[in-house]
Amino acid sequence: MRTGWRLNMDDLERYLAQQKSRAGKATAQRLRLRDTAYERLKDAIRHAHLAPGHPLSETALSRWLGISRTPVREALQQLAQEGLVQVIPGRAVTVAAPSVRGVMNVIHIRSLLEPEVARLVAEAPTLDVAATLQALLERMDEAARRNDRAAWSKADTEWHEALGAACPNALLAELALQMRNRTHAVAVDAQTTQQRIRDCTDEHRQVVEAIAARDPQAAEHAMRQHIAELRDSMFRRLSRDS
Repeated sequence: MRTGWRLNMDDLERYLAQQKSRAGKATAQRLRLRDTAYERLKDAIRHAHLAPGHPLSETALSRWLGISRTPVREALQQLAQEGLVQVIPGRAVTVAAPSVRGVMNVIHIRSLLEPEVARLVAEAPTLDVAATLQALLERMDEAARRNDRAAWSKADTEWHEALGAACPNALLAELALQMRNRTHAVAVDAQTTQQRIRDCTDEHRQVVEAIAARDPQAAEHAMRQHIAELRDSMFRRLSRDS
């Protein structure tokens, strides 16, 4: 009897181990799908493919992404926490439509964070980061010449992400990028002329030159000027719509 009981317990342990393994794989798969949905939706929002106020249906998004509604719902919850999506309980989920005051508040925070990121990177830049930023700057130049706002926006996003990745204070860089994501769609929309896109590219160039020269104060100043110019262009754009 005791031997039979031990065999049954062995079978049970194997069964539980198999169930745990299956559950772990299912959870990992769900998290991968959630992350995929999150990244694709975030890109669509910050590059203005999904406009502020656009309704976000879980059913429609799950069809678009080719996944179930659960990871879509989790992705929307994460985007809501970051201020990119607005959830109205019992009613709808929409792309966040920031107010003038809300955008200006975020820009104020960016003006405190991003110059410090640039300063820290310039204190001890690597050859890799300087080369990466320069390569992305060249992509921005090319997109500006073609007046291709979508390509310019993508290169601009990658430029800021590369700058953040090179910052020795990872938390500071993460917060700066989160604030940027909240306003990027409005920022892209505010670059209303080819000349403004070129000017914005030149503002990035000044940051790159300061980093390459290992001049922290110049990098900080250049980024501060860039944010100030961005603030003014965004304010003008939002004021026209208000």
